[in-house]
Formats: sequence, structure tokens, C-alpha cells
Amino acid sequence: MAAGLSALEHVVTADAIAKRLPQQRDAGRQVLCELPATRIGGVRRLVRALQDLPSNGAVLGKARRHLAGSTVPSKAPSDSMPFSPAALWPVVMLFASNIFMTFAWYGHLKHKSSAIFLAIIVSWGIAFFEYCLAVPANRIGSAVYTTAQLKTMQEVITLIVFAGFSIFWLGENLTWNHAIGFALIAIGASFIFRA
Repeated sequence: MAAGLSALEHVVTADAIAKRLPQQRDAGRQVLCELPATRIGGVRRLVRALQDLPSNGAVLGKARRHLAGSTVPSKAPSDSMPFSPAALWPVVMLFASNIFMTFAWYGHLKHKSSAIFLAIIVSWGIAFFEYCLAVPANRIGSAVYTTAQLKTMQEVITLIVFAGFSIFWLGENLTWNHAIGFALIAIGASFIFRA
């Protein structure tokens, strides 16, 4: 294995070795077992990959003993997410940033008589504050969530904020079709958070 690869790249490489060269299957497992356990997410993927490989039990047992000696907490990150500030702050910051962004994108629709150039400048100024919240939210959230989870969370939050904005700022009504459409998007988003 080449130095500098992430744990996931090690898993993918070892899996490729195991598929291409059946006689090397145990050697691939041996390499996986000897990886340093420095990244929680990588270690969890490593354990899942080891469990998926057919084994006589000895190799998997060795991997579990190796991981037991590492500094990995006993709980998976998803088990401790609700109590972690790194899991909560991104949600709060994304809600706040989406309020700014919704006003930047759609707030001018309440003032259609104003010049478009003025609407662009004001929207750009409002969007600056959105970025001041969204960028740190994603940076903090990346310690707990995957990029796909962060993006999915942002999209669901956008729908929630937009629904409230449409009703309270623009005075528009949401219909059952809107509610069903938003619910289907939220259901789809829930699949991103499943293991």
C-alpha cells in the first residue's frame, strides 16, 4: 500500500486486490488490519469493509483487537451527534445563513418597483452575511457530517426557511402540493443520513 492514502482508499485498494487475486485475499485483509487507527470515520469504514469480506474469523478478530487498542471512542460518531456542539452549531448556523440568503434572493420581490441594479447591490450585501455563517457552519460540521449530509441538511433547511418566508414576507399561500413536494424531498434527504 502506498503511504498517504486515507483509510477509505486502503479499503478500496484492499478490496480490489481481494477481487482480482483470490490467492491474495488474506494478504489484503492483513494489510487492512495493520492500518493505523487515526481517523474515526476511516476506522468505521475499515471495520465495515472487514465485516463484508468472507473470513474464517481469525482475521476479523485480529482487526477488532487492533482497533480496541487504538484511541477510537467506543461510540460511533452518529451515536453521539445530538450531544456534540459540532453537530448542533452547523444546523443553527445554516438556519441563520438561509434566512439571509432567502432575503438576498427573494426579498426584493416585495419591492418590484425598485431598480434592478439596486436590488442586485442590496442582495449582494445581504449574501455576504449568509457566507459569514454558511462557510464556518460547513467547516465546523465537516468534523461530524459528510459533505453530502451537510448539503442535504442545507437543502432541507432552505425549504423550511423558504416556506416561512413565502407566507410571512411575501404573503403567499402554500398549498397541499407544496407540502407534499417538500415532504417527499425531506424523505429523500433522510436516506443520505442512513448508514
